[in-house]
Amino acid sequence: MVKFNRFTLDNGLRVLVHEDTATPMAVVNILYDVGARDEHPDQTGFAHLFEHLMFGGSVNIPSYDGPSQAVGAQNNAFTSNDITNYYITLPAANLETAFWLESDRMLSLAFNEKSLDVQRNVVCEEFKQRYLNQPYGDVWLRLRPLAYQVHPYRWATIGKELSHIEQAQMDDVKAFFARYYVPENAILVVAGNVETDRVKQLAEKWFGPITSRSKYLRQLPAEPEQQEARREVVYADVPLNSLYIAFHGPARLEDGYYAMDLLSDLLSRGTSSRLYRILVKEKELFSEINAYHTGSIDGNLFVVEGKPLPNVTLEVAEEAIWNELNRLKTEPVTDYELDKVKNRIESTMVFAEMAILEKAMNLAYFELLGDANGLNREIDHYFVVSPDDIQQQAGRLFRKENSSTLIYITDKYA
Repeated sequence: MVKFNRFTLDNGLRVLVHEDTATPMAVVNILYDVGARDEHPDQTGFAHLFEHLMFGGSVNIPSYDGPSQAVGAQNNAFTSNDITNYYITLPAANLETAFWLESDRMLSLAFNEKSLDVQRNVVCEEFKQRYLNQPYGDVWLRLRPLAYQVHPYRWATIGKELSHIEQAQMDDVKAFFARYYVPENAILVVAGNVETDRVKQLAEKWFGPITSRSKYLRQLPAEPEQQEARREVVYADVPLNSLYIAFHGPARLEDGYYAMDLLSDLLSRGTSSRLYRILVKEKELFSEINAYHTGSIDGNLFVVEGKPLPNVTLEVAEEAIWNELNRLKTEPVTDYELDKVKNRIESTMVFAEMAILEKAMNLAYFELLGDANGLNREIDHYFVVSPDDIQQQAGRLFRKENSSTLIYITDKYA
């Protein structure tokens, strides 16, 4: 049970406080309700670019890292298709420094051409190194637009194409900040050796004066139900043939999400999971194989990916995967098998409650979903999933007409 207190500032900033006297540390985590799904199709990659720009200094604090390091703090951030999250961990005695740093860049980020040029180049290099210039690096640049035709999940967090970042202009960046980096679009969580009254005082002092602006209304196009199988074959300079099969699955708050999550664990969590045990160890068809879902707030993708052994054809490998998926549709899983993955999920969640950073990030995320208390009820949703629920969800997911298959064929001359 993660206990917390909650209050909201007059400008709309939601603040959650988790008091934990067992640690001398504190975490200040701020989640902005903006991700790659909020970008314009012709200006993608902006949410991730902005994550970098936020460390370029604010009007009153030219160097973010300098004051942070001076008080023994560590900071970082991440961007997904749904959110952008910033955090700073530091000795609780230096808590006010984190409030000063985070509030100033929400109030007045320093917009200058030098910072934009530097961060634009950093992101462009990341795009090239991680997505364009390494084997299988462009998987999500291909798989997302293959599976999604309408919803903005059709591009990766890094963006659709390099040119969108290369051509980012100052006016575009300022407009992005003005729209999304506002108090009412943020959730602040403070966790660790802190007191709620003190946090409230600091929040009022540092974030209270920031003027509220109207929260934007998110209106994203719904992805229509897929009616036929899609397929793309890529000849590339990759070490091994590889295949990826993506299926549309339920959104984070829809019925079936927890059954889908358990399905991914049944198939590939650990060496006793079905895909590893049968296709890697027993039949010796794959060198590696995994199943997972994207964990998105809107409609998810459930992905099975594998690399067949050199002596195994892609046709045989693909058929073997479908055989295992179809078996889940026709044969109920045993209570023992299902309980095993439920227990693993429970242990993961228990360990997550031991770290104040994990607790802070999870509280912010569940508050975004509707109620931070959902974190404390999360495991209950898994425990009520039955073998019949698993079988029904497998039947909804694993259909040919619901699949998008991406295949890499090794070709050193490509």
